[in-house]
Amino acid sequence: MVSDYIWDPLRKKSVRNTPEEQVRQWFISVLHEGMGVPEHMMGSEVALRHGAKEYRADIIVYDRSAKPVMVVECKRPEVTLDQEVVDQALRYNNELDVKYIVITNGGKTFIFERSGGGWAFMQKAPLWEEMVGLAGDDMTDRK
Repeated sequence: MVSDYIWDPLRKKSVRNTPEEQVRQWFISVLHEGMGVPEHMMGSEVALRHGAKEYRADIIVYDRSAKPVMVVECKRPEVTLDQEVVDQALRYNNELDVKYIVITNGGKTFIFERSGGGWAFMQKAPLWEEMVGLAGDDMTDRK
């Protein structure tokens, strides 16, 4: 029997067990177990404001100084990861100015790295230590 709630280790509480939440919790485990991101260096359902609009980023990964280095947009498994989903993550990035953007529906995951004035698709997920090392560099060419 599937429970109506699922534990979110980042929010430290049980949350509604929806298809999108299952993808979010799966990717939190990927970040933690596969990419070495400490749980205390992540946030889920993080409120952002862009002008008068308020958004919620699914997952944000932070460096040691609490600066965002990655934003993750999670979708239900049946949602196609198209330009609209990429654009949503890019809107969040307007406020966050991260080095990495991830979009996932649990079946497919795409990771992009800021490269020059644009974004480059990554073949392999970066480890947190790699993200943190890059986050500390002088990134004056990022804008």
